[in-house]
Amino acid sequence: MKILRKIKLFSFFAMVMQINVMYSFCGFYVAKADASLFNKTSQVIFVRDGNRSVVTMSSDYEGDLSEFAMVVPVPELIKEQNIRIADQLIFQKLDAYSGARLVEYFDNSPCRQYIRPSYAKSVAEMNEIEDFVEYEEEYSVSVEAKYQIGEYDILILSAKESDGLQRWLTDNGYKIPEKAKEVLEPYIKNNMKFFVVKVNLEEQKKIGATTLRPIQMAFNSDKFMLPIRLGMANAKEEQDMIVYLFTKQGRVETTNYRTVNMPTDVNIPEFVQKDFGDFYKDMFEKQWKKEGKNIVFLEYAWDVSLKNYVKCDPCAGTPPSYTDLRESGVYWVTSPNDQDNVMFTRLHVRYDRKHFPQDLFFKQTPNKQNFQARYVLQHAYKGELSCDAAQEYYKKVLNRREKELTTLAALTGWDISDYEFYLDEIRKKIKESGNGWIEEDNFKNGLETIFIPGSRNNNKGNGVKWVTFIFLLIMMLVILHKSSMLLMKRES
Repeated sequence: MKILRKIKLFSFFAMVMQINVMYSFCGFYVAKADASLFNKTSQVIFVRDGNRSVVTMSSDYEGDLSEFAMVVPVPELIKEQNIRIADQLIFQKLDAYSGARLVEYFDNSPCRQYIRPSYAKSVAEMNEIEDFVEYEEEYSVSVEAKYQIGEYDILILSAKESDGLQRWLTDNGYKIPEKAKEVLEPYIKNNMKFFVVKVNLEEQKKIGATTLRPIQMAFNSDKFMLPIRLGMANAKEEQDMIVYLFTKQGRVETTNYRTVNMPTDVNIPEFVQKDFGDFYKDMFEKQWKKEGKNIVFLEYAWDVSLKNYVKCDPCAGTPPSYTDLRESGVYWVTSPNDQDNVMFTRLHVRYDRKHFPQDLFFKQTPNKQNFQARYVLQHAYKGELSCDAAQEYYKKVLNRREKELTTLAALTGWDISDYEFYLDEIRKKIKESGNGWIEEDNFKNGLETIFIPGSRNNNKGNGVKWVTFIFLLIMMLVILHKSSMLLMKRES
């Protein structure tokens, strides 16, 4: 189920505006849970190696573009050639590739034997910054650089105090959230700069752009972090953020919040297929609350190096190609034949002021183990079954479905009493009930199986069945009569 996203800007940025069936190996990919499931969701691509970072920011802002602006804390004065406009399509590709996936498998007939087939550079260099400073003493704010990149007018600011920066932004037409001062202060104390962006409507018209295109910037910093506190200055609800991270060594985790794997590789009921979006949202919500609301979830991790030919199992979308890696800012991959390592991590965080008082700090780990949020449908065999193995098979399916419903309740909190039909579908195919008596609905079939082997498939008709039944009944009565006569003679 798709939900229209209403977020006005990247969730970790300050809002300074008026708030108005693919086959893969042995499984089949059948559905996905992408970022569009979550309202108020922002997406960020973060490339990191050593002290160099490349960050790409995407926005699905809906509103008057003349009122759009954003403020992003950055660790240094970023030179113009280290800022570029990226292709929005790269976010769609990474989201489709790394989102939670639903796969399905089909039971074979237990009445037939099968032989399983075998299957068999680059970002711009960090140049010296030219001297350019406009100091506005009244505000204790310095305008250290001015750029026009595509449809954006960009300023790099530094400030000595949050009050002065807030007044400068307000006096220059930026609409600042009421609580901006308190969240600006920590960044000023850490000598961070402020990357301020507005839309140049005339340039946007010349370019012909109809949406806000992503901005990518490269910088050096000894801190591997994303600032999220500014984005909470005017937020009344939790916000979701998806971070796609590319590194050389291994998975990325947060250092100041726990990183928790999403539940994965579990069998869920077949009927979830049509409601997979709701299933994943409810599962995320329940796990988020269960873990205390102050955690970061790992949804995907994989070695996407060009030399690695297996980048998913199964694939929910096309793995990133050389072109995709370059567009994402993976600057150390310089040709389609590059052998350098590239590890991809997808993290999902839901945050608010109460549970996330700090920005997100990351670290590379040596862990290169693949991970994917993967959920499995195991379809029962739908054809007619008449062999001796059929009943044992149905009992196993019933047991499997009971476990699937229990798992569904544990993951999502859904009331499984609404899904008795899922068990009843199999129960009616099992001939013997729990007490060992032959069920009424299967009485005739039971006689047929016992006394007329093979008659289920030989189409002899009901006449033969009833003649046999009456003959046996008469024989039983004769035996009972003779037994009673012998007993009476002995007594006399």
